[in-house]
Amino acid sequence: MAILPILRLPDARLKQVSEPVREFDQALLDFIADLEETRRAGPAAVGIAAPQVGRHQRILILDCSGRPKVRAQGRLVLVNPEIVHWEGFAIGREGCLSVPDFTGNVIRATRLQLQAQDPGGAPLTLEMEGFEARAFQHELDHLDGLLFIDRLVSRRTDLFSRKSGLSR
Repeated sequence: MAILPILRLPDARLKQVSEPVREFDQALLDFIADLEETRRAGPAAVGIAAPQVGRHQRILILDCSGRPKVRAQGRLVLVNPEIVHWEGFAIGREGCLSVPDFTGNVIRATRLQLQAQDPGGAPLTLEMEGFEARAFQHELDHLDGLLFIDRLVSRRTDLFSRKSGLSR
């Protein structure tokens, strides 16, 4: 396993749309192990997506189980994920390994149903709500070449510097 370098804004590769995974083989499993090691090596990240390390395939890892008072399903490795139903809206603060100096307020669905595949290619259907749903949507955006700053409520009032906590 290896810790992979994380792409950071303004790297143009972060804006690239990812391709579906078609081969479920040992190379995929090895990459997922490296991606997980990279997530764990970062600063308390609950998720990571393959494009953040320069691999433009529809793969993400999500684990919100370490967050207090958050309903979570544990560590999820989702391949080719897509939202099939969503409801509700809420504004919440988000940060990102690829945008380490800022956080921002983003509107996300509060409940969702998704379909994906596991690392072996088996189909999955999951339901999420609250923080876990927000984190999933954040990682899914990476697969479509979007960052949380692309979804800010307002760039003037809803982008915050991590160093000072002040709006930019």
